[in-house]
Amino acid sequence: PQIAYGEDVVARMALVQKNSSLAVHLQSLVVDALNQAAAEMVTDAAFSTTDIVEAVVVGNTAMHHLFLQLPVKQLAQAPYLPAVAAGLDVTARDLGLRIAPGGVVHLLPNIAGYVGADHVAMLLATGVAEAEGVVLAIDIGTNTEVCLANHGRLTSLSCASGPAFEGAHIKHGMRAAKGAIERLRLIGGRVEYQTIGGAPPVGLCGSGILDSLAQLYQAGVVSANGRMRKHPLVREDSKGGREFVLVSEAEQVEGRADITFTQKDVRELQLAKGAMRTGIDVLLKENGLAAEKIERVIIAGAFGTYIDVANAMAIGMLPQLP
Repeated sequence: PQIAYGEDVVARMALVQKNSSLAVHLQSLVVDALNQAAAEMVTDAAFSTTDIVEAVVVGNTAMHHLFLQLPVKQLAQAPYLPAVAAGLDVTARDLGLRIAPGGVVHLLPNIAGYVGADHVAMLLATGVAEAEGVVLAIDIGTNTEVCLANHGRLTSLSCASGPAFEGAHIKHGMRAAKGAIERLRLIGGRVEYQTIGGAPPVGLCGSGILDSLAQLYQAGVVSANGRMRKHPLVREDSKGGREFVLVSEAEQVEGRADITFTQKDVRELQLAKGAMRTGIDVLLKENGLAAEKIERVIIAGAFGTYIDVANAMAIGMLPQLP
């Protein structure tokens, strides 16, 4: 719900610095969302939210600070220092969470300004610290956190990958919801796709966006430098740029317009995937390793469940691995 105040955390921190009263409002938005989530979770259970005596909350460092109403000015300026790095236990009533009033909310530690408790949670959930050999763990989002485990030594960083893979800044991008195209293939000049819930297509979610770029690149519609070439399904859009028609108006439910993938969309994805790949390459360099030394890759979260790994490698988001 904070997205109305900025699609990324840097924009939200800038707003809070300009208007300190907004910090209270942004915190209340998060608390309301968590309270709603807790209420939905207990709907079919034999207890109420006030029976919950413990909660664990994780987020990136900026969200962690906004949730606790900690100062964020120092997070937005080099060297990007968190006000609190250690784990914290806070009483639910002090945060406004409607669980047991004396219930304890555990917040995991932050590692650095842009590597937060959400990354710690990913490391714990995937067991990367105990992994043998060389393992790469990635949590893709507006900030993509990456960890390279090199025989027990962990090195982590954050990439400013932006919200493109979450559907933002993409002409027909959307979050993963009913009707979002989640799988896409270009076969013999014909587009085949699969939508969430089998519903009529309304846009592209993250995995569908990735598939679109990879398929257009592999078919030669998009060049190696990201330029969209001429093709029977490529046309000029209203702003004079090129766009590829994925689903035509004729195929749509009456009243719905074409779903297209534009030259601007290609550029947005180049920035996002470039940031991620740079992060991976930096970690490899820091550890003195070549990409082929990676034995396992873990992609966390919903994106990891649906991502087409071959397509991710095709566009250079991930190194070429067996």
